[in-house]
Amino acid sequence: MTAPTTSPVKDQHLTTQEEADKVLEKFDRESRTREFRSKVITSIVTVFAVAVSLYHMYTAYFGAPPLLEHRSLHVAVILSLAFALYPPLKKATREKIPFYDWILIAASLATTVYIFMDYDSIVRRAGNPTQLDLVFGVILIVAVLEAARRITGWALPILAILFLAYAIFGREMPGMFRHRGYSWDDTVNFIYLTSEGIYSTATGVAASYIFLFVLFGAVLQKSGMGQFFNDIALALAGRGRGGPAKVAVVASGFLGSINGAAVANVVTTGAFTIPLMKRVGYKPVFAGAVESSASVGGQILPPVMGAAAFVMAETLGVPYKEIAIAALIPALLYYLGILAQVHLRATKDGLSGISKENLPAAMEVMKERGHLLLPLLFLIYMLFFSGRTILFSALLTIIVTIVVAELRPSTRMSVKEIFESLADGAKTAVSVSIACAAVGVIVGVVTLTGFGVTLSNAIVALGEGNLLLSLILTMFACIILGMGLPSIPTYIITATMAAPALGLLGVEPVVAHMFVFYFGLFANITPPVALAAFAAAGLSGADPMRTGLQSMRLSLAGYIIPFIFVFNPAMLLIDVSFVSGLTVIITGTIGVLLLSVAVEGHLMVKIPWFLRLVFLAAALTMMSPTLITDAIGIVLAVVGLAVQAVLAKKENSLSFKAI
Repeated sequence: MTAPTTSPVKDQHLTTQEEADKVLEKFDRESRTREFRSKVITSIVTVFAVAVSLYHMYTAYFGAPPLLEHRSLHVAVILSLAFALYPPLKKATREKIPFYDWILIAASLATTVYIFMDYDSIVRRAGNPTQLDLVFGVILIVAVLEAARRITGWALPILAILFLAYAIFGREMPGMFRHRGYSWDDTVNFIYLTSEGIYSTATGVAASYIFLFVLFGAVLQKSGMGQFFNDIALALAGRGRGGPAKVAVVASGFLGSINGAAVANVVTTGAFTIPLMKRVGYKPVFAGAVESSASVGGQILPPVMGAAAFVMAETLGVPYKEIAIAALIPALLYYLGILAQVHLRATKDGLSGISKENLPAAMEVMKERGHLLLPLLFLIYMLFFSGRTILFSALLTIIVTIVVAELRPSTRMSVKEIFESLADGAKTAVSVSIACAAVGVIVGVVTLTGFGVTLSNAIVALGEGNLLLSLILTMFACIILGMGLPSIPTYIITATMAAPALGLLGVEPVVAHMFVFYFGLFANITPPVALAAFAAAGLSGADPMRTGLQSMRLSLAGYIIPFIFVFNPAMLLIDVSFVSGLTVIITGTIGVLLLSVAVEGHLMVKIPWFLRLVFLAAALTMMSPTLITDAIGIVLAVVGLAVQAVLAKKENSLSFKAI
């Protein structure tokens, strides 16, 4: 049972929904889809989208066609949905599909029909393309880049075009970036008809793991999982100090782990939580920053991690559960840092929570929607303990979700709603699949020219072999590469171009890939292009840049933790004993809490600036990997707490005398 409709909690959500839709469209290009005037066209697109979902479910169970056929079919049908759903310009009509998009749809489908019809010959003449091969290759490259422009903006297509130019004109490049140069024919053939270009591992993962987990998220959303997360978070944390902000952190973290879309997550939960945070006294900038920080962090939170864990596992060739286990402690520390700052800000500003009568009861929420946790528990079992493949686990979990939703009338889905969820899943998968295909152009050129090795050598040279300096350079490179891009394509780009540099310096592959993933992800909250923070600012009415900077403050632990686990892989629970792992968890927890105290400048009472520096030093040394630094951190923390206790006693004494 949710809060009654007369509750301020409920009313506040309703009054901001229209605003939320506008904000989503403004900051999330993926939401700018067509709404067809013709019911016939609507039905055709919906049926096609359902068919796409059913095809991917079928291949998950029965197996996929040969690699090139399967990936080309995936790209072609996704391109068809992209040109059907996304207009070429912001002001273009959204009520129909113009003739030129029908042409693009036909051309996209032709690229896979050609491969299916001439597959054996294509395989036999590998590396020796015909004129027809090149024609369809050019068509595919143009279609992919145009679809990427419509959905993600200009950044990714421009980057892809620059790499294409680099492949062709490489012999004209200066210094270490010079290569022998490749003809247009060789470049197009490599990108179109091999598994290293558009049909690379990125597309392969999009056609399998990502699609199914996006579909899983769509089915969960249709069953009411988002409402459940909001209600249970309200019931558990709403009454405490700054309750709505803690609700935002918990609900956004869980939802973000499933849907993997930072901006959409901000708007979905932010439309509900940001007004509540403002209502209890949080300033708009802080409210927006809490929502954006928590939403972005969902993609580093197991078990789903927005499907990034599966991409990383495929890229590294390691079991999925190894990635999920490695990500667990850093993710929990990240959220602990946000929750601690939220609580300290509430204490400092004297904020309260929401009154009991305006909150749902936890037992009632669990009774009404608690069964929706069963699919998540089932997924965890399948991924970690069943020994079955990830694809089969995802497929079975989708079916289990539909069955479990039928247990209660409030979550039960009709046949129509099940088909709608299948269509929604395919439509939602369009953006990330198109981005992965466009990234394939970049990855293809990197592989063809050896640019990844060249860039790695350049980073190491600039860092003069110093690991810390190289990490800082890699951090900036990842944030820049991640600006304005979805998180999974960002990871693929940074893993291809930046992670190898860390490998040259002796960093283990899992550690290096986790490092670049963190900072590619944090581009969403790092100005000047902090899309998640800007979307939250649109809901809160705050200044976007200030919201982005406040998001960075709240997420400060997330900017530090990757450096810590590079120097101390025990934080990722890699080859670590129980005692060492427990020590890392304890010292990391204390360090994050001290860091929050230093950032907020408040504990028992307001902390003077010099004492904040003491707490900051204590935090950094506690989070460092040696016993000596831990001992220094403990001493500094004790000194800081002692001084704080004296200041608190003095302030309380003055207050008592005033009374």
